[in-house]
Amino acid sequence: METARISTDLDFRSAGEADVPALVALVESAYRGDSSRDGWTTEADLLDGQRTDPAGVAAVVADPHGRMLVAEHGGEVVACCQVERREGHAYFGMFAVRPGLQGAGLGRRVLAEAERVARDEWELPEMRMTVIVQREDLIAWYARRGYTRTGELSPFPYGDERFGVPRRDDLAFELLVKQLS
Repeated sequence: METARISTDLDFRSAGEADVPALVALVESAYRGDSSRDGWTTEADLLDGQRTDPAGVAAVVADPHGRMLVAEHGGEVVACCQVERREGHAYFGMFAVRPGLQGAGLGRRVLAEAERVARDEWELPEMRMTVIVQREDLIAWYARRGYTRTGELSPFPYGDERFGVPRRDDLAFELLVKQLS
């Protein structure tokens, strides 16, 4: 794939049940194991184990209050994200860009599309997300895109291996917020 052109030649669509295996593989490759080290979004130094599983992705795909957005280039899935309608705001999660393509502007395009859906289609004024506090580089990336750190922390779900096996005992999530209107 020609990385320089991907940021302009993206097609967005909502995921379907048939996309679940490819989306699980994409999310895992972006966050866990050695393949994730090809990009900058890796959590491999913080967490072992899985980032998600087929049941988790299938639940997001089937959720009537949300959408799993898929970004394709030339018919290949290259990025995805979850955007969910909640009371008074949208939630952004399960964001992944193929590791070898990170840094080419794809992430900005996917985030912008999720914000467009929340603002224009759902008429929601705010996007929220949670990010592992120790991911300062990722939090800085979101801050450059208008997200504000709230200081509001929630605990990491220690003991629930569906979210990974922590390599340290001080993990927590911070709420980030952006006004869309």
